[in-house]
Amino acid sequence: MARRRALATWFQTAYQVSTVRACRLAGLSRTAWYRPPRDRAAADAPVLDALLALIETSPLWGFWLCRDRLKVLGHGWNWKRIYRALGLNLTRRGKTRLPTRPRVPLEAPAILNTTWALDVMGDTLYDGRCYRTLNVLDEGNREGLASLPSPRVVSLLDQLVAIYGTPGQLRCDNGPAFIAEKVATWCTTNGVKLLHLQPGKPNQNAFIERFNRMDRTEVLNAWVFTSLAEVREITEGWLARDTIARPHRSLGRVPPRTFLPRTLAA
Repeated sequence: MARRRALATWFQTAYQVSTVRACRLAGLSRTAWYRPPRDRAAADAPVLDALLALIETSPLWGFWLCRDRLKVLGHGWNWKRIYRALGLNLTRRGKTRLPTRPRVPLEAPAILNTTWALDVMGDTLYDGRCYRTLNVLDEGNREGLASLPSPRVVSLLDQLVAIYGTPGQLRCDNGPAFIAEKVATWCTTNGVKLLHLQPGKPNQNAFIERFNRMDRTEVLNAWVFTSLAEVREITEGWLARDTIARPHRSLGRVPPRTFLPRTLAA
C-alpha cells in the first residue's frame, strides 16, 4: 500500500495528473488515498515485544503454544500476520556442531593397508538422477581400491576387507556418511583407527583428493552415463588401468602395483 501511494504521488508530481488518474495508474483505490496512513511499526510494537519475550524463554514452542499462552496472558491482538512475518512458524534448523578434530599429519609409509583414504563424489545420470560414488585409496602405494556407486559405506568396507585385508586406519572428512555411528562401530569392531580431517582442510586428505580429480576428469566428466551399471563398468575398467598401467610421478613413474605389489586375501 505504501509503495502504491508513493507511486501515485510520483505520477502527480512528474506528470501533473489528477488524483483520480494517478490512483488509477498506481492501482490504488481513492479510499486508500484519502485514508491517513497508519504507523504499523508503532501499532505492532507491543505484539512484537510480547512474542520476542515469549520465544526468548521458550524457543522451541510452536504456533499454537504461543497463541494459547498469549491468550492466557490476556492479549487479544490479531498478531498472526506478525508471527508469520517473523518466520517463527518455520522450522529452524540447528547448526551442526562437530567435535574438535586434531590435525593428523599426512604420512604415507610404503606399507600396504596402513591407511585407507575415503571420500564421496556426486554426479548425475543422463536422465537427471543423482548418484554418489565412494572412493577408497590405499595411501601405501596410491592404489585405488574402489570407486563405485555405494550408499552403504560399511557394506563396501566389508567387501574390501575380504579382498585386500583389514587396514590399520581410515582417513576421511566429516561428511554424514563418515560420522555415522555405524562407521564408528565398524572401526571399533575391526580394530581400525578412524581419522577425521579438521573441518575445511581437504589438503589433509591430499592423496584421495588427487584421485578424485583423475576420476572426475577421466570418467565422470568424460562419459554420459544412462545407468548405474554403466558407471560401474566404465569405472572398474578405468580403476584397473590406473592400478596396473598408469605411471605415477610420486611413485617414481611406475604404476601402484609395480611400486608395491599386493597379495590379495584368500
